[in-house]
Amino acid sequence: MKFDLHTHHFRCGHADGDIEQYIQAGIKAGLTAIGISDHSPYFASKEDQPQPRIAMAKSDFKNYVDEVLRLKAKYEGKIDVLLGIESDFYPEHIELYRSMYAQYPFDYIIGSVHQTNGVSIFNRNRWKSLNEKKQIAEKLHYYELIRQSAKSGAFQILGHIDAMKGYYPAFSDIPATEAVDLALQAIADSQVAIEINTSGSTKDVGGWYPSDAILERAHFYGVQVTFGSDAHTPSRVGDEWELVQQRLKEIGFKQWVYYKERQPVIVPIS
Repeated sequence: MKFDLHTHHFRCGHADGDIEQYIQAGIKAGLTAIGISDHSPYFASKEDQPQPRIAMAKSDFKNYVDEVLRLKAKYEGKIDVLLGIESDFYPEHIELYRSMYAQYPFDYIIGSVHQTNGVSIFNRNRWKSLNEKKQIAEKLHYYELIRQSAKSGAFQILGHIDAMKGYYPAFSDIPATEAVDLALQAIADSQVAIEINTSGSTKDVGGWYPSDAILERAHFYGVQVTFGSDAHTPSRVGDEWELVQQRLKEIGFKQWVYYKERQPVIVPIS
């Protein structure tokens, strides 16, 4: 069974194509299930769409849900269309976000840390003036937020848990093993899955999220894994799925999961 739980579309302002194009690309790629998971609105903002090139408008959120549900019915029997969302994790606003998601029949919610200390994790400039001590502090803070996101109970999946390396490959070499391990232990205890996200291949780092080293530690701690291409164009749907499955098998994983009605569906790794 082949699936992809992380896809975007035009509403977020930085992806190409509409939802139906991603579904059709999923059918072409041989997927059994495709998750639609565009970026959530900034619910804590007074503005409707404060960052139109990053996340959808609050006023468009119901339209998004309705469109996915309509297409789910349209493609029934051809591909299982799953209603998801990629949610920013802001600890101070988690109850607001939780209450918004509770109003709709989401199959799963991906929790992703996209900002630390008010700066995007993809901002190359954040590293320029930091000495080693401050770099370590940034990485520790990032993994503390990931740990908190797992323990919040708001998410079924945690997105790209070392994506801070995307435009700063040296991030992986910053020493913070204990913080990574604490996050992985919390993820395992919370029975949340992490995604193997192949969009890192489109960034400077040129590889998947997370690294093999983290996947090996995730396996040690019993963390569940899932797959997401993080496609921002239909042509990337299902990208490198077979390679990921093979690598997981080599590491020792026997299964991975996808989510339906917020419950894990176990898929053996063959």
